[in-house]
Amino acid sequence: MGMRFQITFLLLLTFNIFANAQQKKPNIVFILTDNLGYGEIGCYGGGATRGAPTPRIDKLATEGIRLTNMNMETQCTPSRSSLLTGRFAIRSGTYAVPFGGVPDGLTQWEITIGEALSDAGYATGYYGKWHLGSHNGRLPNDQGFDEWYGIPRTTDEALWSTSVGYSPDIVPLEKIMEGKKGEKSRELKEYTVEQRRLIDAEITQRSVSFIEKQSKLGKPFFTYISLTQPHLPTIPNPSFSGKTGNGDWADMLTEMDYNVGRIIDAIDKAGVTENTIIVFTSDNGPEYFKPWDGWAGPWRGQYFTALEGGIRVPFIMRWPAKIKSNVVSNEIVHGVDMFATLASFGAAKIPVDRPFDSKDQSNFFLGKNVTSNREGFPIWCSNTLMAVKWKNWKMHFYRQNDMFDPPVKNPIPVVFNLFTDPREEKPTIDSWVVHPILKMVGEFNQSLVKFPIIPMGTPDPYIPPKQ
Repeated sequence: MGMRFQITFLLLLTFNIFANAQQKKPNIVFILTDNLGYGEIGCYGGGATRGAPTPRIDKLATEGIRLTNMNMETQCTPSRSSLLTGRFAIRSGTYAVPFGGVPDGLTQWEITIGEALSDAGYATGYYGKWHLGSHNGRLPNDQGFDEWYGIPRTTDEALWSTSVGYSPDIVPLEKIMEGKKGEKSRELKEYTVEQRRLIDAEITQRSVSFIEKQSKLGKPFFTYISLTQPHLPTIPNPSFSGKTGNGDWADMLTEMDYNVGRIIDAIDKAGVTENTIIVFTSDNGPEYFKPWDGWAGPWRGQYFTALEGGIRVPFIMRWPAKIKSNVVSNEIVHGVDMFATLASFGAAKIPVDRPFDSKDQSNFFLGKNVTSNREGFPIWCSNTLMAVKWKNWKMHFYRQNDMFDPPVKNPIPVVFNLFTDPREEKPTIDSWVVHPILKMVGEFNQSLVKFPIIPMGTPDPYIPPKQ
């Protein structure tokens, strides 16, 4: 009896130690907006100037760190790929938005932050736009997420049914889907313009339910919330239509702010505020299609271009227990850094069997370092290296003023100083920066020797080259 008691006691002690270790891991709530320009929300110069104050997001910015030099890739799919894999999208065949029904998405060989955190003991939920694979085998529940709800591709497909001559017999409408890990995802309904108006409310509600459920269970959770707004058609939920009196765009901003507020309130109500990391950001620059004009603030350009307006996005991170409030930094960070940073916060493993571009910025966010671990990064538009950003300089190999302009190769690379010329209109003679920039390009190219770039549509099973 004494021996059995001791064994039972030791087992309970081990379980409690493990449970306590699990509880100490921070919850992570990652909110990604779609084509939200740098200048849209109040704390970045927008809000009221765009016809709609954004008080909940602005307050969130005062409660943690706000970056003025957060960068993403130039398009939806590449940004989402680099965020989730910690690898520049050019490596994995996800370097452009797929058009025309071609095979799409991440190969199953890629490891996502969802998989890494799941392996580290996290409950994982994905809600919203995916855009990294349209079919079973390449959906969120195949890439580390316990459950998901949303659309596999993009929001403009909701407009198809309103187009003259469109027939679902030729091209079926995109479906809203849901799925669970280990099961096939199922189609719920067609993604129409009506559903486009409703989906962000449903994404928010499901995210809130996941947060409430996991908080009660006491398990650390990773909630990835990929809102569809303000991607075109930028139209609000019917309950917000006409709310501001300043048009659809302002009504949409009001709705977005409200939804972010609902997520924050759910965290507070669940009693996990102190140990929950909230990230709020965008996947790339603003929506420029009329009548849904977005705004990049002081920067020139839009998504699908290498200009600052295409890649520089709002970014807020709050963690009351660890991150100081009211911090604003202009240090360079890239979306690809989120994998290593969140993995560090969650004590998760990072891949060591492949080129990995993610920089661990955890000490920077925690205030232990005043500088980030990144000095610069390459910028691709599709599979073309358009430019490289290094410190406050930018070197363009091609020129392109608009997403519809074909890139034109410069006779010689053109350098801009972003401090003196934030709109990238007046080339500088600081040619010395070519040396560190080309060194960065050379190092990246060297990493492709063992692991060459794979084309879009690479099928599974993808077998990487032998080391």
